[in-house]
Amino acid sequence: MRGQSSKVNVEPNRNVSDMNDVGIDDIAIHFPKIYFDMKDFAEMRGADYGKLNRGLGLSAMSVPDIHEDTATMGANAVTQLIDRNGLDPRKIGRMYLGTESALDGAKPTATYILDMLTQRYSHQFGEDCFRNCDVVDMTFACIGAVDALHNTLDWVARGGDEEGRVGIVVFSDNAKYDLESSGEYTQGAGGGAILVRHNPRLISIPDTWGISTTPVHDFFKPRREVSLTSVITHVLQLAKETGQNLKDGLAERMVKHLPESTVRRLGIFAHGEEMIQVHRDEPIFDGQFSNRCYQEAVKTAFLDFRDRAIKSGRYDSETDEILTEQWIRIIMHLPYAFQAKRMFPDVFRHDRRNEAIWQEIVSDIGREPVREDFEDTPEGEVEWEKTQDVYRRAISKTDQYKEFHAQRIEKGQRASSLIGNQYTGSIFLAIMSTFESDYEDNEHIENNYFGLCGYGSGAKAKVFEGKVSPSWREVVSRWNLFERMAGRVAIDRVTYEELHKGLREGSVVEPKGEFALVEIASEGVYEGARTYRWVA
Repeated sequence: MRGQSSKVNVEPNRNVSDMNDVGIDDIAIHFPKIYFDMKDFAEMRGADYGKLNRGLGLSAMSVPDIHEDTATMGANAVTQLIDRNGLDPRKIGRMYLGTESALDGAKPTATYILDMLTQRYSHQFGEDCFRNCDVVDMTFACIGAVDALHNTLDWVARGGDEEGRVGIVVFSDNAKYDLESSGEYTQGAGGGAILVRHNPRLISIPDTWGISTTPVHDFFKPRREVSLTSVITHVLQLAKETGQNLKDGLAERMVKHLPESTVRRLGIFAHGEEMIQVHRDEPIFDGQFSNRCYQEAVKTAFLDFRDRAIKSGRYDSETDEILTEQWIRIIMHLPYAFQAKRMFPDVFRHDRRNEAIWQEIVSDIGREPVREDFEDTPEGEVEWEKTQDVYRRAISKTDQYKEFHAQRIEKGQRASSLIGNQYTGSIFLAIMSTFESDYEDNEHIENNYFGLCGYGSGAKAKVFEGKVSPSWREVVSRWNLFERMAGRVAIDRVTYEELHKGLREGSVVEPKGEFALVEIASEGVYEGARTYRWVA
């Protein structure tokens, strides 16, 4: 019977020759130059800062400035990646964007990014320097960028080492929630770019993936329908509240005679519709249900990964060390900084059920709950879920789990505490946070394995792993992630709410050395089209 290993640097028993040496060569990240301090947020909302900070790990949230959106944040990150690595745009074969903050229902946000990059590099490489680059948006809530990475790894590998394909995965999102909602404190924003190619200098990713997909509504952004009558009614109600003397039933009469009214001149009401479809960035979500979906999806994907690793010969469950003990670091999607700490106990438990260490834990906290002990009724299901949550918390408080978390998970949450949720980029911010923390601590993690667990509501999880390259320090030394975050500008409550509501007219910090949104067309055949430029 195997017990828990006290070693951190572990070289798993893997057949390296079977691996296709494709992976992440470098990562760049762009985040807004402004942020809202969590102490100020707590004071504004009358919340307990101690709970937000010590309980959830939140210190600050990144907030997009007036000139920033999904496209600019992504394009700025790609620019960092190209300049830092001296890339020739003509040799970048694909640029796949993972986002759930798309700017259009048909035109990919990736094309806006491509337009900006063409402006930036055409003087050096020609106006057609990105003409042969394949771009697309990939959306599956927070896991879209992991899907884009999975797809791009396959594409690079298919080309072979001789062809030397170069792909870039972009992630960019504005994690925005309704003001005063239960998700508001988790907000954040940023964009990033991942360089994928053969013989990567950062981390290679074998082609073994565990997957779990279920159709649930834990978090989603539907096209919502609003009647034209209700819109006009609300406008008239506001008019009454400002002292206007308006007759009852006016809204209904306006809708009935709309073809003759000036309201019909507005573009969205131009075709006689009575119902209007509205898309909002703010989601509909159930936090507790989403946490359960997250736990179940990651656990199921992990078990799938373990089965595939055994079948491929990469892992022998009888002779090799516990799989999660082989992962020197574990990187997870973090909608808030301490999410992994709270969610991973399920995987920790299932990976140790037949081990001596699990018997030690059971002797301390008692046996785990069994579904058969609860009635097969809706009430029984609720009680079962509550008991499961209590047991997971009990696992998380054991010395064994605390040590495991401190060694393998904690470093990934440091940057998240200072930026907030990045949706599709959260897992990649965590990997950067981990690498830079290990670099600062002078850790020797080369040739060891990271475990990565991505999640997207709706819901899907993917579990995979990567082997740290010997040259990882060379790459990470140029990131300066935490140093750059320290140089941001704090905003006050008034500025935060003006930005959130779209009421502010000028940038808080004027753009410099970055792409900026300069116009959104308001009329004509190009109504809604966005224009960007590089601000030197």
